[in-house]
Amino acid sequence: MKTLYINLLLTTLLLAPKSSMAQNGGSLTPFADGFSSPVTITHAGDRRLFVVNQPGSVVIVDSTGNVSPEPFLDISGKVIFQGEQGLLGLAFHPDYVNNGYFYVNYIGAGDSTHISRFTRMEGNPDKADPQSEMNIMTIAQPYENHNGGDLIFGPDGYLYIGLGDGGSGGDPGDRAQNPAELLGKILRIDVSHGDPYTIPESNPFYAMDSIRNEIWAMGLRNPWRFSFDRKTGDLWIADVGQNLSEEINFQPAGSPGGENYGWNCFEGNNLFDTLDCMSADSFAFPVYTYPHGEECSVTGGMVYRGDSLSPYYGKYFFADYCSDRIWTLHKDTDEWVKEDFGRFEGNGFSTFGEDNKGELYVAGHSNGIIYRISGMATGISPETELSRIRLFNDPLSRKIRLEIISGIQSEANLIIYDMQGVVRLKDKITNAKNEFSTAGLPYGIYLVSLRMEGKLWTQKLVIER
Repeated sequence: MKTLYINLLLTTLLLAPKSSMAQNGGSLTPFADGFSSPVTITHAGDRRLFVVNQPGSVVIVDSTGNVSPEPFLDISGKVIFQGEQGLLGLAFHPDYVNNGYFYVNYIGAGDSTHISRFTRMEGNPDKADPQSEMNIMTIAQPYENHNGGDLIFGPDGYLYIGLGDGGSGGDPGDRAQNPAELLGKILRIDVSHGDPYTIPESNPFYAMDSIRNEIWAMGLRNPWRFSFDRKTGDLWIADVGQNLSEEINFQPAGSPGGENYGWNCFEGNNLFDTLDCMSADSFAFPVYTYPHGEECSVTGGMVYRGDSLSPYYGKYFFADYCSDRIWTLHKDTDEWVKEDFGRFEGNGFSTFGEDNKGELYVAGHSNGIIYRISGMATGISPETELSRIRLFNDPLSRKIRLEIISGIQSEANLIIYDMQGVVRLKDKITNAKNEFSTAGLPYGIYLVSLRMEGKLWTQKLVIER
């Protein structure tokens, strides 16, 4: 056993109670930066991450956080980018490794939503062919806001597309409740058959007259981000509210579809406009809502399915764009439980994503930083982790001391970030260099990242007067 003593000061979140702001050591670690209004993080079945920049490009990030200097796809010349408009979604075909197909959702010509297929460049896995666009559908948008924008392949292999109610405020065209309109809905289509697609016969309104057969669910205001639980197949929908509340909707795996989530008859659980509305028992109400105030716009969210030993395994992560708060949500017996993960100012969280192993990431829209949600996937239990790393605090000397115990290498990389993701201290920890001073850092809250043996530990550093 080798013991490495390093003079450090830290307040460890591993020792924090479960009800604390970042329970069980959870925190955000800057993973990659330099993005332009990032709105989607996804993968293509391998170790790479693909990040969508809202102005109209897709870039690749490798497993260590290095950003490719050349975009995977750049269609900024076709994309209308302003406000809520832009390149908004990206999804890789389930058979992408063989056919090279991927799908995007963007606002383009005519201020309309364009759902298009592109193809990977032959012989180059890091480049797409920008001339390979095949239009799947075009949906007119009456206003510039509430475009939705997400699209994902479900466990059934079908493409799900989220569309807002068309914009303005209050859904003036009553589109979300109109079954003859695609707006205010989640659509479900089969892009593996047909030209350019077919409608699955298992869709809830298949072959019904006066109802768009593509509709899977309706009554949505702006389902900015939705996701499937990769283990259970449950569908989670975060729908941005109007004036009163934000909501999380839950559709269990095996649902035949056809749910009506209530907008614009209801905003969350609150009556909004009852004119020509059905009875309340006709709607599927959210499993969780929160009021406006400091918060104002929900950003969904994904269920963490990485390390099964993590205290966050099976919990749904979501955020608020305005307050920069992140929470988790899970069901305990018959009760839905919301827990605080933390507040990280200066980000404007726009989207979550996962890599091929189920680890979660979140994007700062305003600062262009992609964070990894840390304190989850160390490969060991929290109790074992505590036995390997001990963190101490000495406010008088303004030094930090870290005790690392077990048979590890004698060198580790140390990085201290401020809460905006800026690197404030970067050094290597060795037997020869084992003391670090925080005297040059202003008082405040920081994140300390320590990488050893291919594993990453992150803790919260508090420098107090």
